[in-house]
Amino acid sequence: MTGLLRVGVAGVHGHGRSHVDAVLAGADFELVAVADPRGGGDVPSSTRVFADAASMIDDVDLDVVVLSTPIPTHTELTRLALARGANVLLEKPPVPSVADHHALLSASDAASRAVQVGFQSLGSEGVAATAETLASGVIGDLVHVGAVGQWSRSEQYWRRAPWAGHRVIDGRLVGDGVVTNPLAHAVATAFAIAGAAAPEDVVSIDADLRRANDIETDDTSSLVVGLRGGTRVAAGLAVTAARRREPYVLVRGTRGFLVYLYTLDTLHVHLDGASLPRAYAFERISLLDDLAAHIRDGTELLAPLHRTGAFTRVLEAIVTGPPATPIDPELVRVEGGADGDTFRQVMGVEDAVERVAWEGRTFRDLGLL
Repeated sequence: MTGLLRVGVAGVHGHGRSHVDAVLAGADFELVAVADPRGGGDVPSSTRVFADAASMIDDVDLDVVVLSTPIPTHTELTRLALARGANVLLEKPPVPSVADHHALLSASDAASRAVQVGFQSLGSEGVAATAETLASGVIGDLVHVGAVGQWSRSEQYWRRAPWAGHRVIDGRLVGDGVVTNPLAHAVATAFAIAGAAAPEDVVSIDADLRRANDIETDDTSSLVVGLRGGTRVAAGLAVTAARRREPYVLVRGTRGFLVYLYTLDTLHVHLDGASLPRAYAFERISLLDDLAAHIRDGTELLAPLHRTGAFTRVLEAIVTGPPATPIDPELVRVEGGADGDTFRQVMGVEDAVERVAWEGRTFRDLGLL
């Protein structure tokens, strides 16, 4: 394909604005349309503005549709875009069920169009480098893979949209908990390093979901996932920390361990007997640019839909499983922010999520929180 790729972006406020800016800054793209019920925002006068995504997809001939829309709309809008001949950059979490995952894979194959999922961390060379370092045997045999996320989100964050903080709305799966949305990259990156892609790669899920906020989903959680082949992934994730720290994937071996800071694209190799870790930095490509290269040259996508099936299997289990357990109020501290927001902070959560990743056990099994 020659010429500029015609792009339409659905959902252009909040995080969606970053997609608009990426299209406008890219040498390969032309922003021909945007869609958002709140208006199009600051876009070129030549860009058509729609109130809803379906109308944009139906009315405009697009090479790429970027979907930064509410989670329950992902499956329907992606199928519509594929049927209209467009490739799709679909924000995470991609779909709320394994059935939807398989349905979109079939629709993508039938249309001969690609679906790239917005797990930005998978655009880094560091993901493959971490997996290769593990495979090299430098840290010995694998004990398990861990993931740690310590963020701070206010009570107002859980009211940012009608679907925020919900598991199900109007009978449709949503899944806006800490594991499946704000810190979903931790799980997806850990799975990529561990080599888990398809839903069938996940053979067991022990999820211990907690909440400090008055929400339907989880904000402080741990889970241990068993993968085909025997690998385990243990994640301790919370948006109830006192402050934000860089999330990471831990790869624990019998002769050392790896720490991959996926937001910074840096790998730290800790070897037994070494006084200091070795540190490596890696380049990252934007997933939109990667999708453009795929469209033009047929190169393999970095975050294709088929690599996210293991994540969706976990999301589905969390959304349909037991609800999150309220955390003892004695462990919850309420703090005010400079902008008037209110934060519910769980005391000791920083140590708790790190123990989950290091020891490979849930809060419940560790006797924490």
